[in-house]
Amino acid sequence: MRDRQDGPSGENRFRARQFEAFVAGAAGRLLHAATLLTAETRDANPRAQGLLTASLAHTYAHWDRLRGEDPYDRTRADLATRFARTAWRHHRGRGGLLSALTPQERLVVVLRLYEGVAEEQTAALLGLAEERVRAICARSVSALRDRRGGRLAS
Repeated sequence: MRDRQDGPSGENRFRARQFEAFVAGAAGRLLHAATLLTAETRDANPRAQGLLTASLAHTYAHWDRLRGEDPYDRTRADLATRFARTAWRHHRGRGGLLSALTPQERLVVVLRLYEGVAEEQTAALLGLAEERVRAICARSVSALRDRRGGRLAS
């Protein structure tokens, strides 16, 4: 790790390489999550790309302050928060798998079922009661099953 000893420019190169490695490993999954949130299709997802870019930029700006915090969790939380703040822009889906759901329902489904975030963590992140998260998730899954003729497609 010679770059760490090369002064500020070495630190910056080391930091940039660490971040690039993180993005290389996580960006695909995070983009898919953002695409599900915005209810866009995989091939046409400019809103999802914008959300992800902003969240990754935020994570990079705080990279040195993560101090053992998982950068994926940090980026996912920022992505969810940004989506929630701008959900009114994403009310209508554009043909994506979750387009029949409201933005709040999509947020809960993506966090709970796609990302596997615990119910209590999802509730805390969204500022909702755990029971509310459970009810939203159950209602959303039921709606998706009804829409897909009894089976939930991935």
